[in-house]
Amino acid sequence: MRPASKTGAGRPERRARARYPFSAVVGMDDLKLALLINAVSPGVGGVLVRGEKGTAKSTIVRALAGLLPPVPVVPGCRFSCDPADPDPSCPDGPDGPHAAGGAEARAARLVELPVGASEDRLTGSLDIERALTEGVKAFEPGLLAAAHRGVLYVDEVNLLHDHLVDLLLDAAAMGESYVEREGVSVRHAARFLLVGTMNPEEGELRPQLLDRFGLTVEVAATRDPAERAEVVRRRLRFEDDPDGFAAAFAEDEADLANRIAAARDRLPAVELTDAALRQITAVCASFEVDGLRADLVTARAAIALAAWHGRDAVTADDVRTAARLALPHRRRRDPFDAPGLDRQKLDEVLDEHGDDPEPPPDDPGPSDDGPGGPDGGGGGLPDGPEQDASVPPPAVPPQAEQSEPSVESGGPGRSGESEPAPADAAYKPRLFTVPGLGDGAPGRRSKARSPYGRVSGARPGARGLHLTATLRAAAPHQRARGRTGSGLVVQPEDLREAVRDGREGNLVLFVVDASGSMAARKRMRAVKGAVLSLLLDAYQRRDKVGLITFRGRDADLALPPTSSVEAGARRLDALPTGGRTPLSAGLMRAAEVLRVERLRDPARRPLLVVVTDGRATHGPDPSRAAGLLAGVASVVVDCESGPVRLGLAAALGARLGAEVVRLDRLAADALAGVVRDARGGARNVA
Repeated sequence: MRPASKTGAGRPERRARARYPFSAVVGMDDLKLALLINAVSPGVGGVLVRGEKGTAKSTIVRALAGLLPPVPVVPGCRFSCDPADPDPSCPDGPDGPHAAGGAEARAARLVELPVGASEDRLTGSLDIERALTEGVKAFEPGLLAAAHRGVLYVDEVNLLHDHLVDLLLDAAAMGESYVEREGVSVRHAARFLLVGTMNPEEGELRPQLLDRFGLTVEVAATRDPAERAEVVRRRLRFEDDPDGFAAAFAEDEADLANRIAAARDRLPAVELTDAALRQITAVCASFEVDGLRADLVTARAAIALAAWHGRDAVTADDVRTAARLALPHRRRRDPFDAPGLDRQKLDEVLDEHGDDPEPPPDDPGPSDDGPGGPDGGGGGLPDGPEQDASVPPPAVPPQAEQSEPSVESGGPGRSGESEPAPADAAYKPRLFTVPGLGDGAPGRRSKARSPYGRVSGARPGARGLHLTATLRAAAPHQRARGRTGSGLVVQPEDLREAVRDGREGNLVLFVVDASGSMAARKRMRAVKGAVLSLLLDAYQRRDKVGLITFRGRDADLALPPTSSVEAGARRLDALPTGGRTPLSAGLMRAAEVLRVERLRDPARRPLLVVVTDGRATHGPDPSRAAGLLAGVASVVVDCESGPVRLGLAAALGARLGAEVVRLDRLAADALAGVVRDARGGARNVA
């Protein structure tokens, strides 16, 4: 039983002594600056740190807490109420610690939200100990209460389960947490600095959560041997003597903390001039970001930057740096768009709408100059105009379309390989699911028994105990059971388990025909557009994806199973076509990939999507290979076109027991399609 007083505890005290100093982190100027901006003005909205593994993302974020000024709180209040402005709806309100008055200062908290946390751990729940021993209904606060007026840190935030993301979005949007569960109805303040770290290779964030982060930075390991050597040297020194290492930077840490406190005091006096505000709104409008949150975040960040540098008014340089940190992640229209900002365009907009060409005074502290600044080119942001993946490719005039090549043809070039064709615009595809009830990772595709689904009822049992239903079942029998003390008498027949309705994410494995029969430019554009649409759907439904292509004499695993649909889109964009059609090799490679993935993650059920016209001009008959995939939920996307159809894809679908859908009927708004018959085969109803 976890006592209520430990609800928000972060790291144990013995480890807090050995905190790695913020000042000891080498490089990463953009990340340091973004964290310092939020330390000066928590209203900026937090930081999302994107970067490859092993770049000290978590280390520097955890070091931030030691720099934050102490927080005045009401003594004994579990919700960190401000004595100067207490929350009138605080559960520890007028009849609790607030009645005694007074104030005390405590260190700002860094509360970590584990990826696998439960809902009641995040929001709080019924205090089980008091319910069982005292028979009273009391609330035990969760991590949102502990993080109030502090930092809420989520490592690997892109892997956070959807049920936690929804709760986090509600709290971040309203600044309050509403708890309605297990007979408890509570509302309390929950305003916190949200900091998340992630590796983009493991998948992207939902757009709603992405927009809740005020700033974003890209971090990467330095390629300078001298800096890398210094990083290793400091890390080894820290491991040998953590306390001595921290003491060596204690003076620098104290100076930095004092400077943050001074900037906070200066913040209300900083003037956001009309010229600076005009630049901010012009930049946000020019980059076509959604909504007005970008304008507000950029303005707050620019004001915080001016306070940090000791200025009385916001300058164009403050606006430039704030926009560089606040806008890149808000320009993404879908997961295939790379985050970034065209710095040349940014400078042009600022020059056009500004009247303050004077450069800011030099500042000795962390700034946007040097590595990571506009002159240093760091931070992982591009120096020149980026290619916006959301812009559709130019249309190919009818006279430029190639005729359908023969099965033996591979298009231009000695090797029968044609240039990669661009993809048609993505659209919303039909939903394909795995039949039955699974036990895989939470997602949004197939039905599953999920511990994270919404509770729809209770039934007798002890797996996933439903506390309220159990207490209600036991309550009427207390007198008959001779209860004399404060404890509740519970018998096995009273136990109730929660009935949850959930969905899981699947492994969607694409097997794409890239042979000469698919190489007509118009057809391959449609095929790539269809696969991109299915990739986008997989991203939204929290699936893992993999990509196999087959052409010539063999099949290639272009993308091993991953959560990064962005990587899948890149592989698909560069996909060449031409040569014979080794359909059997593609199916056999799929069977092997699924066999290995079944060993790695047995709970994640696969969905096989075969995109082909069904022709097989190289290798053995695909019937044997199809037999290796028996029992795998499958979909065959029939790419055959023209007035005369051979029906080969439909025959392949019958062998696989797959649902077959024509390429032009893949969109969700198609009026007709193909359904499976009772024998597991497939028939057209179009």
